Amino acid sequence: KYDGSPGSPGLYLGFLGKVYDVSKGKEYYGPGGGYDFFSGKDGSRAFVSGQFDEAGLTDDVTGLANGDYLGLKEWEEFYAKDYKFVGLVEGNFYNSKGEVTEAWKKLQEDISKALKDKDKKDVEKQMFPPCNMEWAKEKGTRFWCTKKSGGVQRSWVGVPRRLFYPGRDERCACIRTTGSPSVDPASKENRGDLDNPHLKEYEGCQPNSFECWKPNEN
Repeated sequence: KYDGSPGSPGLYLGFLGKVYDVSKGKEYYGPGGGYDFFSGKDGSRAFVSGQFDEAGLTDDVTGLANGDYLGLKEWEEFYAKDYKFVGLVEGNFYNSKGEVTEAWKKLQEDISKALKDKDKKDVEKQMFPPCNMEWAKEKGTRFWCTKKSGGVQRSWVGVPRRLFYPGRDERCACIRTTGSPSVDPASKENRGDLDNPHLKEYEGCQPNSFECWKPNEN
């Protein structure tokens, strides 16, 4: 109904239960626009799933990955900043009195959890910066460290190690080789994070080398 078509009372878009007037973006949200499928409904899930058919354009945002919940938060901030808020959608997130539902409360919990996970990973990235990587058909994958590999500027280079955490894929991390361990700054040990239990050496790689090669699997 509120899709901007002739005779329509307006051009509105619903997002996480809130309704925004998107008429100033009619070239995008109006009939024939690249995002016209979002108009006149709350299709919040599709903003992060990329599924723009009828089944995907839903306000059910349960069971998403943490990164998707961060994406929803960013989209919510975008619409709140760039478009006029005009009301609420009675249904999944708000009842007929405008009160929040259990689904809204669950969404806030999921977003909060995603933000905490992001903060944790940011700390981890500073502690264990990602390696530089490149692949060559003849030699396989090269991992190497520099003072700014992984986008983390630092005073040390580090050595490549395999980083493991339960329930996550392993990745290559650059590991500090001197000073006290990151998890025990008061320690008098001078091996950096080399003894961290989540780390393993790359097979066939010199332990003190700043680069490693992982041969192609036959």
